[in-house]
Amino acid sequence: MKKHLLFLFIAILSINSYSQIKFEKGYFVYDADLKVECFIKNIDWSNNPTEFEYKLLDDSEEKIASINAVKEFGIYNVSKYIKSKVKIDRSSGNINDLTYDKSPVLKEETLFLKVLIEGKANLYSYEDGNLIRYFFNTETSNIEQLIYKKYKNHENDTKKNNQFKQQLWSVFKCEEITLDGIERLKYNRSSLVKLFTEYNTCKNSNYKNYTSVEKKDLFNFTLRPRLNNSKLSIYESGVRTTGFPFPTSVTHEYDNQTSFGFGLEAEYILPINKNKWAIVIEAAYQNFKGETTTKDEDLVDGESQSKVDYSSVEVPISLRHYFFINDNSKIFVNASYVIDFNSKSTIVFKRSNGDTLKSLEINSNPNLAIGIGYKAYDKYSFEIRYQTNREILRDYVYSNSDYNSLSFIIGYSLF
Repeated sequence: MKKHLLFLFIAILSINSYSQIKFEKGYFVYDADLKVECFIKNIDWSNNPTEFEYKLLDDSEEKIASINAVKEFGIYNVSKYIKSKVKIDRSSGNINDLTYDKSPVLKEETLFLKVLIEGKANLYSYEDGNLIRYFFNTETSNIEQLIYKKYKNHENDTKKNNQFKQQLWSVFKCEEITLDGIERLKYNRSSLVKLFTEYNTCKNSNYKNYTSVEKKDLFNFTLRPRLNNSKLSIYESGVRTTGFPFPTSVTHEYDNQTSFGFGLEAEYILPINKNKWAIVIEAAYQNFKGETTTKDEDLVDGESQSKVDYSSVEVPISLRHYFFINDNSKIFVNASYVIDFNSKSTIVFKRSNGDTLKSLEINSNPNLAIGIGYKAYDKYSFEIRYQTNREILRDYVYSNSDYNSLSFIIGYSLF
């Protein structure tokens, strides 16, 4: 079963899911000011693009338009990009790469800038990997970068060039914009969008906020009851000592056990790449109870018995990827790192006459898991999850174990 599940997991990952990303109604404008209505492939660019795919009709051939010939493009009610020749500072913000130069290193480039706020004062962003820069202009000025740079002083302390605050204070003259508010300003999208919104409102500008049309429902909380099918094997080896008679080598195999569990899941949808990636953390209760009798030639009566009572709260930390089928349904796959918290769980070993040989306390190592599921209407879900072998006797030298499980999970998202 687990081989089939792994094969299905790999197969889904290798699918070129054309239906995940749709061509949406949009437009572009050539450098010669010719506007073309079309359908643009919305891949929710995490990095500012230099080209995009489009169709003139919904069922026509796909074509590519590039920054070399296009000065503006947009997807209606979603996003807008404009081409601009700007001076940009690409100095690294990595603490290990900081220089002692406070001044930005500005070089001229032609870029597609993403429009965040459009009005009497315009705000733009540019992203390229870890590099994030913001640009602005007004009705009477050209587009320029808002300057922010980290650097080191001669004592190797990290300092910040916050010139962007002076740039904005010199332009944003309005009763609602105060020097104290500018001083508290941060070089991030939410802080700058708020300021540009306040300024355009103050100037009675008929502005447009493109960030307000982006997906806001980025957090899901889900109830997840489940059916677990689990298997446990205990392997013992060691040197017999006087007064402590246990076998030098024996394996205890427990039958597969089916049990019910329950979990609570918190999911954060990453606001990039059309919301196809998510970070997930879950807390799920599980239990395993079993007994077995094992042939044991080193004991006088020839066999030993063992009983396990193992319950815990598993905390999988997962990276999830969605494959959209249509607007109301999607397939997802998970890769998880599972931390296990158990409480007062033991394995007791006895002779056939009932005398106790020993008792081992369960203390487990983390393990990995993979899962495949389906979600409908962002509300209902079903998942099959396989957990790799988990060591639950990590505190013992002469005893080790393999515990794995296959879970069938249903989910209902409260929000």
